[in-house]
Amino acid sequence: MAGLDTTGSNPDVSLLYDINGLAEDSPGWLAKAMEFVGEYGLLLALVLLVIWCWWGQRKRGTLDDAASSVAAVVWAPLAAGIAVLVNVPIRGFVERPRPFKVHDGLEVLIAGKTDFSFVSDHATLAMALGAGLFVANRKFGLVGIALALFEGFCRVFMGVHYPTDVVGGFALGTAVALLLSPLAMALLTPVAKAVGRTGAGGRLVWAKPGLGAEGSQGAEGEAVSELAPPAAAGPDERDLAA
Repeated sequence: MAGLDTTGSNPDVSLLYDINGLAEDSPGWLAKAMEFVGEYGLLLALVLLVIWCWWGQRKRGTLDDAASSVAAVVWAPLAAGIAVLVNVPIRGFVERPRPFKVHDGLEVLIAGKTDFSFVSDHATLAMALGAGLFVANRKFGLVGIALALFEGFCRVFMGVHYPTDVVGGFALGTAVALLLSPLAMALLTPVAKAVGRTGAGGRLVWAKPGLGAEGSQGAEGEAVSELAPPAAAGPDERDLAA
């Protein structure tokens, strides 16, 4: 089903030529770098950002805080996977061909793309990760969203997607990550708390700060004092008190 306009009079196509034209004017090393970044590099950076965020969230003060924060971080890659699955029927329904199959004169930086163009999987994955991280941590989320926006630019720069393919991917990734987050948190938080109460596996959820010289942490993160409780009064002391 050809559901989207592919004519040269479409502003979408004009913007495609404008952005992709930058690739033709770029030196070879820059084009190669953009090819790697757009195909693999930015997604790898987002995965590392998720790991970095998880590492920090597990150091929250109490088990409850850490579990809910880690659950939110776990939701980011899960949201990305769900968004890509949702995209499968969308691509099959729209059946939009790749731009280089319809328009001449494009500088295609990566060959072998034979599937449909709308919606961009890369843009969907990147924005779902960024929006999912935003649910867990605002600062990490803003960085993730910035990387996702650059991912979308790269896909058009490489000549493998129309701008609307990228915008559709952004919308799909954001919708899945944000709209399903309340349900995801309701399901994932109890699981994270249960894992946090286990032995070695608990370190995946809660770093248990404050152990050692400053006292240990209880099951729910409450500090346990190292001071022993006062000893019971002896017989002589009870007699004096009487």
